[in-house]
Amino acid sequence: MFETLKNAFKNKEVRIKILITIALLFIYRLGCWIPIPGINPNAFTGNQTQGLLGLLNGITGSALQNGALFAIGITPYINASIILQLLTVAIPRLQEWQKQGDDGRKKITQVTRIITIVLALAQAIGVTVSYARAGALSTEVFGPMTQTWVISIFVVILMVMGSMLTMWIGERITDYGIGNGISLLIFVGIIASAGLAIIAKFQEAFGGSQTAIWELLGFLILVVAVFVLIVFVDLSERRVPVQYAKQIKGRKQYGGQSSVIPIKLNASGVMPIIFATALITFPQMIAQLVAPESSFYIWWSTWLGAGSKYPFYYILVALLILFFSYFYAQIEFNPEDISRNIQQYGGFINGIRPGKPTTEYLARISKRLTLFGAIFLAFIALVPSVIFAAVLGDQSLVNAFSATGMLIVVSVALEFNKQLQSQLMMKQYKGFLK
Repeated sequence: MFETLKNAFKNKEVRIKILITIALLFIYRLGCWIPIPGINPNAFTGNQTQGLLGLLNGITGSALQNGALFAIGITPYINASIILQLLTVAIPRLQEWQKQGDDGRKKITQVTRIITIVLALAQAIGVTVSYARAGALSTEVFGPMTQTWVISIFVVILMVMGSMLTMWIGERITDYGIGNGISLLIFVGIIASAGLAIIAKFQEAFGGSQTAIWELLGFLILVVAVFVLIVFVDLSERRVPVQYAKQIKGRKQYGGQSSVIPIKLNASGVMPIIFATALITFPQMIAQLVAPESSFYIWWSTWLGAGSKYPFYYILVALLILFFSYFYAQIEFNPEDISRNIQQYGGFINGIRPGKPTTEYLARISKRLTLFGAIFLAFIALVPSVIFAAVLGDQSLVNAFSATGMLIVVSVALEFNKQLQSQLMMKQYKGFLK
């Protein structure tokens, strides 16, 4: 990867794209530290950023705890994208838009933005309610006679604006930079949260705390082990050999060569975990918005909410990951279309007849790989975090850099490296044609 970065900076066009990406990410991180007038971040304690708020705080790079402009960050856009992907399966009009190319994508993007505004408004109200309960709303800027509801409306408006600006930054990175902008924003947020937690632990260690030294050492060893496992599984794939028959068209001969169909072990990436987490935290978020003192909110937060200590939360998350893994695999991998394309170009899989038998063969392979991928995702989402909490005993490190966060970081880093390689290859071919 370092060699790829070195070669990328030698190419002027790719170097400009990298610098644009870095500049936009810097603006995003700057917005994560610019405080919203009317919020006193010093009112927060460690216990008030656990659970659901701790999860959101880790994704936004501690912007939520800082009471910053990008406090809710890119989360509403992610939830809007998830909702739209789920609706695409059930609504024929959305399916038609997906097949219309650029025009269809523009329509889907516009609908996603509208849903993002609605979700950002709901989440901003919920977060503002949490700020008020924590005593973080301040009248220092507006004057002691200002009503609390006036400050709350002002904070909600700025949070929604910050979320829209975050979405705009992510789209600009995708259009003019390198890689997927939304993924890079999540990547930077997780890295920033982990960096702050590790720096704090280093300060404790250098301050003479023996416990902090062992906790930090154990954390680094576990992180390296999980990183190795994630990279190994992420790069694993099943290669199905395909043989193409020779065809003579006019005076030219086509085909007669071998190829492979690469089917990744974890083709869905981190999306099932994001889907499952968003779905299981949605009722908690709504209950916190509508009735934070209700028995339903207390029951859900205790038994099924983010950060729950009871096994029901982990069982439900594992089942949702399994469900969404198969759901996402059906969207990303269509055995019938692949079988039709193979047959159309005169190809066949050794020992398998073209047509329906090929479709069934590919579907069987996809289901088996999806099962192993879902088990891996459930393991990564649950087991390492439990081990981190048991071994380290420090919830700040666990919240800052969970196994799910590490999976996102590795996936985004590998995808960024692939994007750089493809950009360099395209420039080389362009120079060769000139």
